[in-house]
Amino acid sequence: MTLLYTNPLAGPTDMAGFVLEGDGRVSFPEGRMRLESTGAAEDGRSSNIVYWCPEVFGDGIEVSWDFRPLREPGLAIMFFAAAGRAGEDLFDPSLPVRTGPYDQYHSGAINAYHISYFRRRWPDERRFHTCNLRKSHGFHLVAQGADPLPDVGDAEGAYRVRLTLDTGRVTFAIDGLRLLDWTDDGGLGPVLSTGRLGLRQMAPLVAEYSNLEVRTCGPLRKP
Repeated sequence: MTLLYTNPLAGPTDMAGFVLEGDGRVSFPEGRMRLESTGAAEDGRSSNIVYWCPEVFGDGIEVSWDFRPLREPGLAIMFFAAAGRAGEDLFDPSLPVRTGPYDQYHSGAINAYHISYFRRRWPDERRFHTCNLRKSHGFHLVAQGADPLPDVGDAEGAYRVRLTLDTGRVTFAIDGLRLLDWTDDGGLGPVLSTGRLGLRQMAPLVAEYSNLEVRTCGPLRKP
C-alpha cells in the first residue's frame, strides 16, 4: 500500500487548511488534537461540530487514525467521500453554508458515507453499543456492527480506527477487529468515491485524535 497522506495531528501547525464547521475548540494539551463543542449540549443539533481535512481523496483508500474518548455522553462520526451532490468540491461557494446541524450533512447539498463509531449520546445508544454506517444524500442506514469501544471510565489510551473504501465496498475495524463489511450496489444513489474526510462530534463529547493516515488499499479479502 502506498502512503498518500499522513498527519500526526500533534499541534496547530499540523492543522493548516482544516476547516471547522460549528462552534468548537481545537486544542493540543497532550500533543494530540482535542475536539470539543463550545456550545451547550442542551442546544441540540446546533451545538455539534465537523472538522474537515483539506485533502481530496479518490477511490481505493484505507483511512486510519487513533481515537481517545475523554468525556461522554456524545457521538463521534467520520465522513468520507464527501462532495456536493452534483460533484462539486465540498467547499464550492455555490453550496449552502454548513454550521454543524446534522441534517445539513445527511439531507442537505452533499453526498457522503459516514460511520458513527462511538455512540453514547442517548440512553438507547449507551444501553446497546453499535457502529452505524449511513449513506447520504438521505439518512440511509446501510450497515451496522458491534461497537467494542469501552466507556470513558474504562478506556485505556487510544484505539486504532480503520476504514476502507474500494469501488463501493466499505470495511470498518477498531484495533484490528473488523466490525462491518458492506458493498454499495447503487440502489440509494450513485456509488461514491472521490471526496473529503471530516470528523464530526455531537456535544458534549470531548475526544482526542492523532496519527491520521491515508493509504491506497490492496484487494479486500472477504471476512
